[in-house]
Amino acid sequence: MFALLLCTLTGCGSYELKNIAKSDVDLVTDEFIDESRRLVRELMVKLYKRNPGELAKIPGMTIDMRLAQLRTHRGQLDFVELAGRQETQALELVFNQHFDGDRVFALVVGLGGMLRHAYGYNHESFMFDSLSPQPLWTSAHNVEVLAWRLRNNRQANGEPWLVTSEYQGLTDNLSFERLFGKLIVLQEMMARIAGDADHRRVNKVVHAAGSVFIPLPI
Repeated sequence: MFALLLCTLTGCGSYELKNIAKSDVDLVTDEFIDESRRLVRELMVKLYKRNPGELAKIPGMTIDMRLAQLRTHRGQLDFVELAGRQETQALELVFNQHFDGDRVFALVVGLGGMLRHAYGYNHESFMFDSLSPQPLWTSAHNVEVLAWRLRNNRQANGEPWLVTSEYQGLTDNLSFERLFGKLIVLQEMMARIAGDADHRRVNKVVHAAGSVFIPLPI
């Protein structure tokens, strides 16, 4: 049904042959994967514009070069620059007083890698792929924790680890909250879809874990 609707809306001429091997859930999953990655890229650009000093920590580095680094990595996001730290470990670097590297890059690598994990490291989904709802729920929790910690955690001098919605004590940019909100909703919706499709019960206890990042189940 979803495939038929997509064909009707976009025209069957643009409907790729490979989509014949996709279920309705697969097609929805593809859209969610694409949108989550687009949102992470948008978040990175906004963070660098708000925190130019982070990009300047590596001479000659540009936003386009950072975007290219993400695009050229398939599967896990593993960078020597972050000593191989990924997902929640990379996110923790953002709030680590001993880390003197690019905190925006650490955030994006951690967030982007975690979302890839939640979708089984698949660039797109086919009927033979299996999607587990638990990592999706956990990733939604972690995005919520990340947004909360960026708003509330402070360095020893009282400054935020990264400037997002608030600058010099004034909330002047709510676009960050909207981006995080969209990512949370996407992950929770996909978890529900995957749970219904797989007829599995999902442990939602992660949402009661406060401000702690939870590693995604393997």
